[in-house]
Amino acid sequence: MLVRAGNTWLWMAHAALLAGVLTGCSEAGEGDDSTTSGRPSATAETSGRDRTAASSGGTIGAAGSACELPVTFGIAESWKAEAVKAPLSQGPVTLACEIDAKPAGNIGFLRVWTGRPGDADARTVLEAFVAAEDGVSKEKYSAFTSGGLSGTKVEYLYASELLDETKKESAFAVTTADGPVVVHLGGLDTDEHEEMLPAYDLARRTLHVA
Repeated sequence: MLVRAGNTWLWMAHAALLAGVLTGCSEAGEGDDSTTSGRPSATAETSGRDRTAASSGGTIGAAGSACELPVTFGIAESWKAEAVKAPLSQGPVTLACEIDAKPAGNIGFLRVWTGRPGDADARTVLEAFVAAEDGVSKEKYSAFTSGGLSGTKVEYLYASELLDETKKESAFAVTTADGPVVVHLGGLDTDEHEEMLPAYDLARRTLHVA
């Protein structure tokens, strides 16, 4: 039986970090619940904007890399990858690797989730992954190809109970002979998410079977 590990749990695991960030931002002007603190409203349809491509800081996924996975892909410069040993699952996949953006100056992670081989296609896997996360709305799915792999990507909005706001998140999925892989990008808020999208694009663009 799989154990759900949605974003609320994962944010709580990093509560100390977030508390420090939120405290530092408290003087930046949140007057009341009706204000937006100068930030644009979250939307699930902002991927069409121009953004600078991320510089590569290496490749993970192959044997001997920080995270051994069914696929390989490039990670952005200064981001730090670390294998995850705790059995945290969401839908049909289990957390296998976290790629931390903090060394590059952002607050968030690319998280890689892997599953057992089966008959489900990439869209089915991704839909099950998203459905296992509470607070999701306005999902927008589309197909992509990369490195000979066909997959599905999604953008959606997530209502964060911890931060009391709605923010954008993204994920993509592919299936391999060794099982499905889901790569998910969250972030402290939508602004952080948008800043980290070049790293997410780099991972998807350089994806290959390991």
